[in-house]
Amino acid sequence: MITLEKGITRAGTGYAGKTWNILGQLYFPKAVTDSTFAFETNSEPGQFVPVHVHPTQDEFILVQEGVLDLKLDGVWVKAHAGDLVRMPRGIPHGYFNKSDKPARALFWVSPMQKLEALFNMLDNLADPAEVVRISAEHEVNFLPPEAND
Repeated sequence: MITLEKGITRAGTGYAGKTWNILGQLYFPKAVTDSTFAFETNSEPGQFVPVHVHPTQDEFILVQEGVLDLKLDGVWVKAHAGDLVRMPRGIPHGYFNKSDKPARALFWVSPMQKLEALFNMLDNLADPAEVVRISAEHEVNFLPPEAND
């Protein structure tokens, strides 16, 4: 069981000094506990996470800087700085930085399930097909590429 520790995870840093590089995007864990998992993402123009489903987790995105285009349950929407995106478990979603500026966002999922273990395995992995395969073993299921259209 992982319990929440009091304290502050500073801007631009990860909890316990950890950072993940997942297919070129930087992720910083902010809080890690059984009941929730929070992480910051920094997405350069053109970076994205394809449409996928978390069957056992609710997920949220608080956009902090920039704009994210999201495919949320088959519908394209935009989230701007200050917007909160709610994605109930089982709803297909993906996020894309289609702008010409970087975007930064705070994500969190509840409960954590296998997500921290997944990010540990994906760190510095360069093969997208392997990312999809390992993700499926950790309750994150990517949809076929046409779901991103």
